[in-house]
Amino acid sequence: MSVQERKERERAGRERLIVATARELAEQQGWDAVTTRRLAERIEYSQPVLYSHFRGKREIIGAVALEGAAEMATALRAATSAADGPRTRVTALARAYLGFAERHPAVYDAMFQLDGGLAFADEDTPEPLKDAFGALLETLGEVAGDGVHPGLFTELFWAALHGLATLTRAGRLPSGDAERRVELLVDRLAML
Repeated sequence: MSVQERKERERAGRERLIVATARELAEQQGWDAVTTRRLAERIEYSQPVLYSHFRGKREIIGAVALEGAAEMATALRAATSAADGPRTRVTALARAYLGFAERHPAVYDAMFQLDGGLAFADEDTPEPLKDAFGALLETLGEVAGDGVHPGLFTELFWAALHGLATLTRAGRLPSGDAERRVELLVDRLAML
């Protein structure tokens, strides 16, 4: 292995450590607790080393969002691949989405609530974000209905899931009706 390859491997390892530490701190204490000073202390590198990887917290949030999008896409595909039939797949997709948002609130915030400097719904949208939308579209596109654009239907269903995730987490919806909401969403919006 050349010196250059070793340096690149070490740099990639430091970057993974920064992102993992930011995620951990955000999940434990919220994004307000994630500062470059605290991250530098936790990973035992100086702040200039941190800034050599990311220009600031915004870019770190963006990196967490991209990692989260890839994880969400994997979780959605795993849930739907095990399901048989359109209704079961859409229900599995909804449960997997809401479950991801519940289990990873700080990552979910990085993906959809905080400014990570990422473009959405644009040709410059990073591939992990496109892939996460693609994981939704793969299942929802097949149930969009006649004359309904699959992408628009997917956006609408996604918006409903996001609303459920956000309102539930904020305590605005009673927790006991979560499963009934998923059933209504599938029955009424996807008409399955």
